Amino acid sequence: MRGLSLFERASRSFHDYPLLSKFIVVCAVSGGGLLAYADATHPMVYMLWHHPRGKQEKKVVVLGTGWAGTSFLKKLNNPSYDVQVISPRNYFAFTPLLPSVTCGTVEARSIVEPVRNIVRKKNVDISFWEAECFKIDAENKKVYCRCNQNTNMNGKEEFVVDYDYLVIAMGARPNTFNTPGVMEYCNFLKEVEDAQKIRRTVIDNFEKASLPNLSDEERKRILHFVVVGGGPTGVEFAAELHDFVNEDLVKLYPAAKDFVKITLLEAADHILNMFDKRITGFAEEKFKRDGIDVKLGSMVVKVSDKEISTKVRGNGETTSIPYGMVVWSTGIGTRPVIRDFMKQIGQTNRRALATDEWLRVEGCNNVYALGDCATINQRKVMEDISAIFKKADKDNSGTLTVKEFQEVIDDICERYPQVELYLKNKKMRDIVDMLKEAKGDVAKESIELNINEFKTALSEVDSQMKNLPATAQVASQQGTYLANCFNRMEEAEKNPEGPLRFRGEGRHRFRPFRYKHLGQFAPLGGEQTAAQLPGDWVSIGHSSQWLWYSVYASKQVSWRTRALVVSDWTRRFIFGRDSSGI
Repeated sequence: MRGLSLFERASRSFHDYPLLSKFIVVCAVSGGGLLAYADATHPMVYMLWHHPRGKQEKKVVVLGTGWAGTSFLKKLNNPSYDVQVISPRNYFAFTPLLPSVTCGTVEARSIVEPVRNIVRKKNVDISFWEAECFKIDAENKKVYCRCNQNTNMNGKEEFVVDYDYLVIAMGARPNTFNTPGVMEYCNFLKEVEDAQKIRRTVIDNFEKASLPNLSDEERKRILHFVVVGGGPTGVEFAAELHDFVNEDLVKLYPAAKDFVKITLLEAADHILNMFDKRITGFAEEKFKRDGIDVKLGSMVVKVSDKEISTKVRGNGETTSIPYGMVVWSTGIGTRPVIRDFMKQIGQTNRRALATDEWLRVEGCNNVYALGDCATINQRKVMEDISAIFKKADKDNSGTLTVKEFQEVIDDICERYPQVELYLKNKKMRDIVDMLKEAKGDVAKESIELNINEFKTALSEVDSQMKNLPATAQVASQQGTYLANCFNRMEEAEKNPEGPLRFRGEGRHRFRPFRYKHLGQFAPLGGEQTAAQLPGDWVSIGHSSQWLWYSVYASKQVSWRTRALVVSDWTRRFIFGRDSSGI
């Protein structure tokens, strides 16, 4: 130790004794702030917690290391499982910051965390293989995988893995809508590699446009950046690119300033359709002021190596636009392995795997799907209306009183969340108000409904059913929910905690998954962000930008990535964005 410097000694101490890695990060700027604290697990505690593999361990195979898969792994703490994680990437990526990576606001390494770092100190037997699943055999409980490395493995690239439980969290791929030329000439923004490629292309285009042997028309084409899709990703990338060009690149390439153009193509009538109209209007006005050309009602019909062809919705007019780079951000599509699996289990003509409210794949035993590759097929009240009536009518009188109905109302609302949404939208205090409305002006105590009147009272409830959005927030909550179910699997078998089984006996083992919307952000550039939070609360401006900084920093998967992201933001404020393209 004598030959080691003070820094080397400190570094070794932190590595050998993680208890020393307690630290506090405080960021407080102009009224916005972030306070965070971390306490690493001591190795001795890990040794005491880590159980050797037992004979009765159930094997759980997890496909994917995105938001859903990683949340599941982080929250799983039942040592009775042997968990095998399989994914073509050995890290978790904080995808909401990918637009920032494209322009050097945040470095790619700052938003990724190795999977092995995430799971190495857990008390569950978890191992990881970097491979790609290309076939799922639910009947025989097997998944077929291949190594995605290019090294020669003497014909042993493929292998088969057995499972007791399968968790499919493979995400989705970009949706091209079979538009000609998209796969060949467009950039996507789904993975870290995509963001790095866009960053290199932007810098390369500025370098090309600076060459002396080009015409002005060619420079305009090269420096025309087209974004297809007016959703959150497309809007944020357009805003990031605008800031990158005007705050950093024009200083290095002053001659290119007059040739740069950013165009945003959106097939719908407005950008950010999933946000409040106040945010949509503000975003469109800000982009207009910033010089970003927003073309609404423009559908892309073809992409070539130098031109993108659009058709105006309504009059059908077709226009060809020269471009230097296209970023395609128009939604998600199904991965081939998921599509093949859906055909195998009879789920054809769907955009994603259908699951029940407990995230179990319909038609399969012990197979779960969550995140962008799946969608919850919420059971309709009217499909079970007779069973609900029969379960509530305990005296078999053929009529339902308010007292009888109140005994099962909590189970109905928990099993069918659309009932609660319907009451909220109709501004009814409880379901008794709904029954009174169906029966007419009758005293509460004397309400009695037969089966037909009961059907009439609940006939419009299913109109409130909506599919969950394909967002990181939904996937993360689903992963956490499923992990909690696995943690309590044995206990719930003995003591079910879910709602009544209206079409069977007893209760469901678990409460069904419920998504809790925590709000959404739309960074619009110029240190301004639009925030839409629960309770119809909308905030637009600089204060929302600091809220965005705090939330995204706090949501990082580790203290390492949290520190790196905050340091990247600080570096950008002081020195500007990196324009090397590396």
